Amino acid sequence: MPPLSIDDALASRSTALLLQQARRLARRRWRQLVWLQGDAERCRALAVGLWQAQLWASPLWVGDYAPVAPSLKAGRATTRLGTEHQLVVVDAHESAGGFNPDALGAVGGTLAAGGLLVLITPEQWGTQPDPDYARIADYPSEWTALSAHYLVRLARQLRASTQIIHWTPDAPPRLGWLPATPVAPEKPHDDACMTLDQAVAVRALEGLKRRRPLVITADRGRGKSAAMGIGCVRLLRDKASRVIVTAPRLAAVESLFERAASLCPEGHRSAADRFVLGEGRELLFVTPDALSEHVAAGTLGGDGSYLMVDEAAALPAPLLAQWLKAFPRIAFATTVHGYEGSGRGFALRFRDVLDAQTPGWKALTLTDPVRWQAGDPLEATLNQLLLLNAPLPSAQDELTASHASHEVDRETLAGNEAALGQLFGLLVQSHYRTTPGDLRQLLDGPGMRLRVVGPAQQPQAVLVTRDEGGFSMDLSHQVARGARRPQGHLMAQSLAAHSGCREALVARWRRVVRIASHPARRRQGLGSRLLDDDQRKAAAEGITLYGATFGADAGLLRFWRAQGFVVVRLGVTREPSSGEFAVMVAKALTPSGEPVLRELQERFAASLPGLLAFELAHLPAAVVSLLVHELPERALDQAERQDIVDVATAHRSPALARASLQALAREASRWSLSAAGQAAHQQLAAWAFQNQPLADAPGTSVQALRQVAQVLWNEQPLSPEAGDR
Repeated sequence: MPPLSIDDALASRSTALLLQQARRLARRRWRQLVWLQGDAERCRALAVGLWQAQLWASPLWVGDYAPVAPSLKAGRATTRLGTEHQLVVVDAHESAGGFNPDALGAVGGTLAAGGLLVLITPEQWGTQPDPDYARIADYPSEWTALSAHYLVRLARQLRASTQIIHWTPDAPPRLGWLPATPVAPEKPHDDACMTLDQAVAVRALEGLKRRRPLVITADRGRGKSAAMGIGCVRLLRDKASRVIVTAPRLAAVESLFERAASLCPEGHRSAADRFVLGEGRELLFVTPDALSEHVAAGTLGGDGSYLMVDEAAALPAPLLAQWLKAFPRIAFATTVHGYEGSGRGFALRFRDVLDAQTPGWKALTLTDPVRWQAGDPLEATLNQLLLLNAPLPSAQDELTASHASHEVDRETLAGNEAALGQLFGLLVQSHYRTTPGDLRQLLDGPGMRLRVVGPAQQPQAVLVTRDEGGFSMDLSHQVARGARRPQGHLMAQSLAAHSGCREALVARWRRVVRIASHPARRRQGLGSRLLDDDQRKAAAEGITLYGATFGADAGLLRFWRAQGFVVVRLGVTREPSSGEFAVMVAKALTPSGEPVLRELQERFAASLPGLLAFELAHLPAAVVSLLVHELPERALDQAERQDIVDVATAHRSPALARASLQALAREASRWSLSAAGQAAHQQLAAWAFQNQPLADAPGTSVQALRQVAQVLWNEQPLSPEAGDR
């Protein structure tokens, strides 16, 4: 079928109006969203006409189908972070793959002042899901059968907006309302900087002090990467021969390198990852994985070294902590409302590490935009559509764990903007990574359930769960053999595929996706209340097993163990998102779930010693000491007791009594230990099961090991068999 015709005169008039609007925006240093609704072919023809009407700086077309170049598919939009475009067209029609929330957020932040972001959608957008929903349609759901609460909300927001340009093929664009030209901000005295707070950040970077890290947070477009580039150049000129830079990808720090090059015409980019100033001075980008390898080998870091970490919220916390120890002068920068991670979650979780390792650290926040002017219509629009600045609810002092929780209907939530913003804000501040796509998953993902403590518009704690499993035995068998991998069912499918337990996928599960409490209400039992209430409801609905998966952190393991959960799986590679090994915990809700849980426990316990000796030889000792509790309980026999006494009080070689010391670590995990006993248990468990040397122990390794064994042996509960103590 040939494309529908377009009124040439109307198209020319529409293009002229948009070009005129772009000039107005450029004078104000603003940007704007153009919502182009209608038939796909007619809308694309209009967008192409706008594209070709003038020489735009770095235009970009996003969508599975692109009539012009350059273009890229929506799934690769985050690769444009750190670049700039004057015109971006996002085609969200079905034939172009539908609407990708993360893509809109990513490319929206790359639009330069005076730029237009054209969003193409069907005329009746929001009445049904689109093909991009296939990414969240868990087996056996079809994406066409999912709810579309998220799209309904987006269309409602756009229809009501006066800050966007409304355009259809049958009418000229309605340009919306632009406020008066904003007052230009005061210029800093530093000619290299665009804003006052950017200049403050540069001075702080120039003056980095030993063991006093700098943490810079900012919304997008505030010039934090450029500030780091300026700071790097001045350090290289005055203090350092080399500055190391790292980020999730090289493209994320392109503006940093560009700023350095503009300030140093005498320098040159000898490679994509290296800028040389001469006299052996260089700015060097190192990937996070390579940087950690260098740090472990001792080839990077140490006295006199500098490290700049950009987009830190998108990097695993264990890596950040490792670098914090290795580099005496270090700065972290991150985007508060990021598309690879939330800066608020980063600040919350990394603050404890900074306080413990470098209590003199300093925080700076950049608020003045650099790439556009304050009051920018596009920034306000994207913040509203994607809830990028969802507020944290205010704390309610009178709320306690005795307050009952209640389920939240997702359709009702999608229609209540205030309640949705508060709930999403609570999730964002408590989780290390939250992306725009998570909001769609929350509202339309199959099997998703929400439960909160507190009133709708001031939730104090929230639980997000997802139902899994219920497969046929035949399909479960295929999954366990690796022949099938249906979409979704993360926990149930992983247990079947990696543990070999077919019944794990036949059983019906409810998995905790996220659980969050208000920062002021933590450790008050609200999380436990949510879990208890939801488990009762799940059991009544026929759910047999309840589980969660998270990064292997000792504090989190203690929390879940206190709720009655047991470990059923431990990943053997680090998760890219957290840098930690994934742990799965489970609990049986009904008698029919108990044999499945028992089989999973037995399989995990049988595999654990081998995993710790090989694949998990570098698992943190604090986690290992908790995991050995999952091994079968068995009283120490007389031979084991004698071996332990001989090591602790005589001259028996610990290596020749390893099996008995493993037994001591296993049983001591069930004792009530003092602080000294807990420290000894961690060291013994890491040595006995992973052959890890004792950390910071006095004396030779054998002498230190004897002392650890003696400390732990002396803490065993009194029993009739304890006569050899």
